[in-house]
Amino acid sequence: MTEFQSLFKDASIQHFNSYSQSIFKQLSICHTAQKGMHRLRCSEEKCGKEQVQYHACGNRHCPHCGGFKREEWIENRMQELLPTAYYHLVFTLPHELNPLILGNRKYLYKLLFNSASQTILQHGKMPEYLGADCGITMILHTWGQELTFHPHVHCIVTAGGFNGKEWISAKRKKNNFLFPEKSLQKMYKAKFLDGIAKLNLKKEGLDYDNIIREIGFKKWNVYAKAPFGGPAQVVEYVGRYTHKIAITKHRIVSVNDKEVSFRYKDYADGDKQKTMTLSRAEFLRRFELHFLPSRFTKIRHYGFLQNNSKRKRLNLIRELLTLSPLSPIIKIPVQLRILEKYGKDITLCPCCKVGKMELIETKRFTTKTSINQSLNRFTMSKNKEPTLEKE
Repeated sequence: MTEFQSLFKDASIQHFNSYSQSIFKQLSICHTAQKGMHRLRCSEEKCGKEQVQYHACGNRHCPHCGGFKREEWIENRMQELLPTAYYHLVFTLPHELNPLILGNRKYLYKLLFNSASQTILQHGKMPEYLGADCGITMILHTWGQELTFHPHVHCIVTAGGFNGKEWISAKRKKNNFLFPEKSLQKMYKAKFLDGIAKLNLKKEGLDYDNIIREIGFKKWNVYAKAPFGGPAQVVEYVGRYTHKIAITKHRIVSVNDKEVSFRYKDYADGDKQKTMTLSRAEFLRRFELHFLPSRFTKIRHYGFLQNNSKRKRLNLIRELLTLSPLSPIIKIPVQLRILEKYGKDITLCPCCKVGKMELIETKRFTTKTSINQSLNRFTMSKNKEPTLEKE
């Protein structure tokens, strides 16, 4: 277990709710004996090398998991690209809403998605801007570089659109901007405020009326600029946010019994790289702020990219644009992805370099005692199989 991972066993976690505690539990045992293991053996009889691979937790908040899921997501989005410009839009919420959001994450995150998507779709349907449905992919992102709470959605939006019968090309040939920012800001703000007034939210300990009054006077930020490079570059850029967590282990500088130090980019000071040190309890408090509600979908699609009949609709659009149909989705094994990306064959025996490591057993552990006994037996003798429970 890494020093960073050991944080997830800190005593301060007991103060979090049961849902957050269960997530920290999963993160703390990722790639450890408590998650179970695969037992592998070299195919060469003369070698017979055996090794154990511990299971990953697969939790979407885990710093160790999700890398290959991100690559798979990017590849699938790449093949959906069309010959049109793509824009990167960001819709943020005023920080005055943070206390209210933290007590109502599921409802207000959903309202954020709905308000932003409806704002884009309504602008797209206006004849002066496009007169058709845009294709939209939205990704929820809740953190700042210092692990502060900063909910917003990143969006990939097509310049061209589909009206149900024909493809409508982008009207702004120079691709200077998609829609006017001021118009986006006003509509987005109006839709959110209208939506929040209809929700029955938890407001205990908050001056709700004052919060609504303050955000009503503020200008709401919408980042909307021309795409950079090309469509593929936009997908690559926003793809960084799909399976990313609040902070990765690569940003961690040091962890000790009392404190955690990590690197961050200070946007207010010319994007300079700086180091911040927090107590373990404060670091975990900030980290927990970014846990998503149970079963909440953080990546959503709208317009002609909405999930219902998406492939059928995309193939119709591609036919109108005289493009070949979408290729079937093929799930590439992890072993092949690692070979392609790093040139490393993880199926090759690390001992003889000739045989292949073949799966001979998949196990999961039931108790701490069985874990220790099983690993001791495995270490002492290859002839005695670990006493494990089969999955």
